[in-house]
Amino acid sequence: MKMTCLLENTKFSVSISVYKNDNPGHFSQALNSIIQQTVKPSEIILIVDGPVRGAIEEVIKKTESNFENFITIRLPENKGHGIARQIGIESTSYELVALMDSDDISVPDRFEKQYKCFEEDKELSIVGGYIQEFLGSVENVVGIRTVPLLDSEIKEFMKSRCPMNQISVMLKKTDVIKSGGYLDWYCDEDYYLWIRMYLAGCKFKNLQDILVYVRGGNEMYRRRGGWKYFRSEAKLQRYMLQKGIIDFCRYMFNVAIRFLVQVLMTNRMRGYVFRKLFRVL
Repeated sequence: MKMTCLLENTKFSVSISVYKNDNPGHFSQALNSIIQQTVKPSEIILIVDGPVRGAIEEVIKKTESNFENFITIRLPENKGHGIARQIGIESTSYELVALMDSDDISVPDRFEKQYKCFEEDKELSIVGGYIQEFLGSVENVVGIRTVPLLDSEIKEFMKSRCPMNQISVMLKKTDVIKSGGYLDWYCDEDYYLWIRMYLAGCKFKNLQDILVYVRGGNEMYRRRGGWKYFRSEAKLQRYMLQKGIIDFCRYMFNVAIRFLVQVLMTNRMRGYVFRKLFRVL
């Protein structure tokens, strides 16, 4: 209660996007988790990424009536996550912006904890945390994706894997823009942005707390495999090599591991590896 009182005058935005294939029920849960926070956002920016179904429109209308500063921006056609996120960030009114996905659930004190980090350390550019994956209901936990906590640990981890859970982050708008913002990079727009923020001298932090409940399952693991995804990841590793973040040996090792997991393994095997090696319970 004391922390909430101290943060009564907070000013920050939340950016979220939705598109036609999103589940209306999940979308409604995501929006409710934004509104029902111990520290509420000053505004919610919703990017409607192309035409959507009537059920999604109903969720939007309901939220507009329940949250005073709910701003909807409609794109005439689907542009994809990267462009939608960039438009969302550019459209916000405040320096601090929390990102949210249309099918996940933020824990009630997520924004309170993150905002406090920025209050305590003015040099921070981005704050994320752990995510908990579930199937069906939040109580059916299938894994927790932990991430390194300190700036130095995050930057070292970045040399091998993505060090931030994108759907958990709150970040400074000006630092994102000075780093080039969200740019198109198949399924890796976030990792690409973190690398460029690293090169721009930004300071990172992750909380040792679960901030978001994320829907897991076979579809999530399927998106983490295939030739197209592998080529995107390999290209990103080459980018880090060219920028001097990693050396050639690290580059070859990273690409070999990705080829094994993303190309050679079946979706079932890949899911097992992610659950047993890259997640904890």
